[in-house]
Amino acid sequence: MKAIKYFSFGIASMLAFSACSDKFLQEKKNYDQVGAEVYNDYDGANGRLNDLYGWCLPTTSTMSWKYPACGLSDIASQSTEEYAGFSDFVNPENIMSSDNSTSTSVPDFFMGTSNNIQEAVYGRIRNINDFLRGIESSSLTETQKGVLMGQAYFFRAWCYYNLVKWYGGVPLVKEVLEPVESNYTPRSTTKETIEFILEDLDAAATLLADETTDGGWRDGSDYGRVTSGTALALKGRVLLLWASPIFNRANDKSRWTEAYNEMKDDLSIINACGYGLYTSSDDVNGSTFAKVFTQIGKTNNREAVFFTLYNTTAILTGIDDAAKNNTWERMIRPDNTGGNGPSPSRMILNLFPMADGKIPAAADNYTKLKTSDIALDTDYPFMNRDPRFYRTFAFPGFRWAYNGDASIHDAHNPGDGANYTLWSYVWYTESSQQGNPESGNSYGADNLGAGGTYGNSIIVRKKSDDLDVNGSPLYSYNPAGWKAGAGPFYSAAPLIELRYAEVLLNLAEAACGAGDVSAALGYLNQVRQRAGVPDRTTADFNGDEQAACMSAILYERQIEFAYEGKRFDDMRRWMLFDGGEGQATLKSSWAVTGWGGNTCTWLGFKPLNGQRREKLQYRTADKYGLGTAQWDGDPLLKGGGVRPAGINFNSTTLADDLANLKTWYQENLAVKEQKGDGYDSQKNKLYIKFQPFYYLLGFNSGVQNQNKQLEQTIGWGDYNKGGAPGTFDPLAE
Repeated sequence: MKAIKYFSFGIASMLAFSACSDKFLQEKKNYDQVGAEVYNDYDGANGRLNDLYGWCLPTTSTMSWKYPACGLSDIASQSTEEYAGFSDFVNPENIMSSDNSTSTSVPDFFMGTSNNIQEAVYGRIRNINDFLRGIESSSLTETQKGVLMGQAYFFRAWCYYNLVKWYGGVPLVKEVLEPVESNYTPRSTTKETIEFILEDLDAAATLLADETTDGGWRDGSDYGRVTSGTALALKGRVLLLWASPIFNRANDKSRWTEAYNEMKDDLSIINACGYGLYTSSDDVNGSTFAKVFTQIGKTNNREAVFFTLYNTTAILTGIDDAAKNNTWERMIRPDNTGGNGPSPSRMILNLFPMADGKIPAAADNYTKLKTSDIALDTDYPFMNRDPRFYRTFAFPGFRWAYNGDASIHDAHNPGDGANYTLWSYVWYTESSQQGNPESGNSYGADNLGAGGTYGNSIIVRKKSDDLDVNGSPLYSYNPAGWKAGAGPFYSAAPLIELRYAEVLLNLAEAACGAGDVSAALGYLNQVRQRAGVPDRTTADFNGDEQAACMSAILYERQIEFAYEGKRFDDMRRWMLFDGGEGQATLKSSWAVTGWGGNTCTWLGFKPLNGQRREKLQYRTADKYGLGTAQWDGDPLLKGGGVRPAGINFNSTTLADDLANLKTWYQENLAVKEQKGDGYDSQKNKLYIKFQPFYYLLGFNSGVQNQNKQLEQTIGWGDYNKGGAPGTFDPLAE
């Protein structure tokens, strides 16, 4: 790899460091440009480490090379069942290429911003390597060195994990290289890259053991730092990736067995760090599940294994390093409270389990799982569902309380946040638009989209800080921020990238792959028990037990982690777009030979390729006529319609309450299917198409132009060789 041309760290003037704050994750400063002597002082070295945290921790920013998807409607989540609307990965009319001059160039998850050491992939890795070198040669005690280096090893592994999952083998830069052309590092094999990541994670776990395996960090002010358990939990994810079909086309059982044995052994250390499923004694209709994302502190959020801390500091103008807000709340809330209100696809609504924890018969995506005896009403999908459904989606008539008053921003908004009920049905001003699935000329109730462009009757509410669930919300509500364009929610809710439920489901998957179905069900059922649904048993399966068990695990992951940015990675790992069809056309040795030659067929999973995702909308019933083009033009209210009380999910009569809401819908609203995925120029429906060569990405020409010797991935054009086919094989060992 061509060395990235950065200035030496030593050219800046020396910085003075204060003692490490117990809010180290919220008080970042730029400590990149330092001299070697800073590492001889523990506080100074710790300040440098805190800077690494600041640049490596996940955020709610748009997905890029450095930040994984967090559940927003980005290029990853729009390639799954969660959102409708074609992303670049699944658009059948636009095939991605390595040509950076086109609008369909493959995303760059490799280089980042090449002239910025903190924004470029290998700039960040160089930063970590510089830190490791500085600590190693410092005069600190061996104990101090170990604690600091253990955390840095974790973040180097984290950086490389976010590369290998896209590209397979990448250049492994293990030390600080001088910025000269001769310092070229070729791509390592995928196996070598995986092994290097695992070595770093094992080193991190060992070096942090004394400080973190007695219930977490000894000093409570260090809450939020990575631990031995964090390192081993990520190790489990990496082992699972290596065993998965994307890199294990022949289903080599030894990979599954190795993953299972190591993950099983590591679980005791993860537990010793204080991690576990978050539980509460007052669970009502999935409230415990909802609390997972809004509880913070050393003792009351055991679920958070790798996460980012935030604060509520509101900076309305300029830049202030003290402001570290989790922007999820302001993006997920409906726009008459200050958010954007993203809408789910109808497909994911139909996929969620029924109240008995089984897949609806109306959803045919998992044929090796026995379906529920409870019928799904696809027009009113909120009836009789898994408790997690109600904590993931909000429908018209659902309470979604918050601590604030949106009418301060706009007097037409509902003002009583503590009793806010979402009324997101729409009306039309022209009869020709009411049945048109493409029409966006609808007006939202309660000042939702009063400009005639609102259509999101159903809104994603996952990870929201619901006042009915958390009486001491982790945000401040500041309408002034809304007026400044930032949104009113300044949230300190943690962003959890890796939680204990994933540790268990990773173990379940590894156990199943190794052939231990009984153990797999044991781990799986711990997650289901917390969710409040019945255990899985082999009686739930159709056909081969191992295949059906794996299908059940992937289904559970899809539900448990919905809108957490995990689904696209799972779909790529298991090649769920097509089961692996077309891989042999890229290279004969790439053919899927395990799993009967097709992962989807083996799992009984309906490939996403060839399907469409639409959206569900509720509009005012015909009996009310048309509305007018104003915020108060709601024909339902003008026509004498009366809204019922909002559904309170703390109710002990929830089933009856929802039945009454359904009756109200039937009397006052009409169901409309709204366009989700695109049409062609002739208004013909288009269908999802994920190309075979997308599973293992290539580099776009912008990346290759900066790295003249970087070998291109098979399946992608090599910009440095005039567009000739790439030659690097991510599956070769």
